[in-house]
Amino acid sequence: MSNLLWKTLAVSPAVLGATLLVSATAMAAPNATKEVAAAEKTAATEVAQTPQILAQAAPASNDAAVLDQVNRYSKEGTQNNSVSQVTSVSQFSDVQPTDWAFQALQSLVERYGCIAGYPSGVYRGNRALTRYEFAAGLNACLDRVNELIATATADLVTKQDLATLQRLQEEFSAELATLRGRVDSLEARTAELEANQFSTTTKLVGEAVFAVTDAFGSDTGDTNNTVFQDRVRLGLQTSFTGRDVLTTRLAASNTTPFNIQDGAGGQINTAADGEGLQTFQVNGGSTNNSIKIDRLTYEVPIGPAQVYLAAAGGQHSQYAAVNNPYFFDKTDGGNGALSTFSSENPIYRIGGGAGLALNIPFGQGGGILRPSSLTVGYLASEANNPADGAGLFDGNYAALGQLNFSVGDRIALAATYVHGYNGQGSSLFDAGGFNGNNLPLVGTEAANRLDTPTSSNSYGISAAFRPSDKLSISGFVSYHDVTPSGSGNDYEAWSYGAGVALPDFGKKGNVLGIFAGAVPYALNRPGFTGRNGGDVPYQIEGFYKYRVSDNVSITPGVIYLTSPGQNSDNDDAIIGTLRTTFTF
Repeated sequence: MSNLLWKTLAVSPAVLGATLLVSATAMAAPNATKEVAAAEKTAATEVAQTPQILAQAAPASNDAAVLDQVNRYSKEGTQNNSVSQVTSVSQFSDVQPTDWAFQALQSLVERYGCIAGYPSGVYRGNRALTRYEFAAGLNACLDRVNELIATATADLVTKQDLATLQRLQEEFSAELATLRGRVDSLEARTAELEANQFSTTTKLVGEAVFAVTDAFGSDTGDTNNTVFQDRVRLGLQTSFTGRDVLTTRLAASNTTPFNIQDGAGGQINTAADGEGLQTFQVNGGSTNNSIKIDRLTYEVPIGPAQVYLAAAGGQHSQYAAVNNPYFFDKTDGGNGALSTFSSENPIYRIGGGAGLALNIPFGQGGGILRPSSLTVGYLASEANNPADGAGLFDGNYAALGQLNFSVGDRIALAATYVHGYNGQGSSLFDAGGFNGNNLPLVGTEAANRLDTPTSSNSYGISAAFRPSDKLSISGFVSYHDVTPSGSGNDYEAWSYGAGVALPDFGKKGNVLGIFAGAVPYALNRPGFTGRNGGDVPYQIEGFYKYRVSDNVSITPGVIYLTSPGQNSDNDDAIIGTLRTTFTF
């Protein structure tokens, strides 16, 4: 009987129903045995016509083969093939009343409740099953039979039926033990998770950056040493609906930028200069590994619009499309370019803090042109301060408007406008004081320093083109019209750059990137002479991000600065970095 049962079960789950019914119906419904015998006979004929399946279903000869079967069985449930209990055979769309096994399945489903189907509403009766799939079905029916034995139906069980059940359990003892062990282990793990879970709505994400870096050059190199710096961020991402996310991020860092010097020994990158700054040195104001909340934002869809609300640490690049793939890292973290200049258009560094933004889609799109969107945002860096000249509307702020376009699947375009206001002593590209004390994140002193209250109007264009999966080209240009109040010291600032990235270069997950351009500089700004001249300061960066694992990457790279401080008389500076990033 067990041989016939095994051969039958190797063919299809439909046969499973017929063969299991031989034992089960003998206990609860003796008058159905003739029907089952007919089904068993048909199954035997079907097995005889498919000998090749038997070879595939032979019992494993060693532990490795058994484990392999367990793994394959486990994967069944991870590929949207998980089964669910049904209450009527009519729920199976692929089982018809004319099928030879219909009555057997109907009895097992409706009388004993030990046959399950797939979520798509099919039984897949023509598919070969593994020993572990059969063992799972056998286990379900044995449990049901044991219930019948323990009740008033026990007098219906014969010695022959019990012997058959014993042989079945012996034949599949290893599989049944494995399945029960997996269930016990799963129950134990579930209980442990429930007892120690952090939150049902919140997950913890983190990033730790370790960087060995040094600056070189005849002037700059003499005043800097090799340093080992770190920055750690822990983020709590909470979702209340599954579509929204509340981000609470803690940060600690000990990073300090290098001292870029001129020929006379004077420091070029003063408190109003962001030349040579690296992304991991964007520290939220923490320089001694003190912990700070550097981001508190909430994002939620409302109708067709995506709403962004920032209470602290908001930045335009968190909600607006930057169009600089592989160079840009949304968290100013350790997975994009090394420098703040190469990571994004400097126009997104104007203003920051607390505020509101909306991303609104429009247009149907058609042909090559895809649906577009409008992004608007307002961020104030002194929103929490009720003093005169501060607050949400009277202090430093920046209002952004951006049109986003996609051309086919390979080209993305954005046109950006930012109107900003900065009080005396601010910097133009300070991201709302995100790095502490209004320190700029990019650009020269001549482009950044604001000695009086100042209004600015900035215009930018960014584009990304991906001709293939192995090549990405992106770039930007920005123009800034800066108007200090009452001083007559108006000036214009420019910045532009382009980069080429080769994703999966050498290994999947790796990135080789080269980016070059002019960091934000002022055009012949009055009062800036000497170390801040009228030359264009260019920067060239090359890096190679090597993916060690899903959670660890190592990025060696070089940043080359020409004409620091907008003066070609100053010696060029070179920054070399080996950055290691851990994400979890």
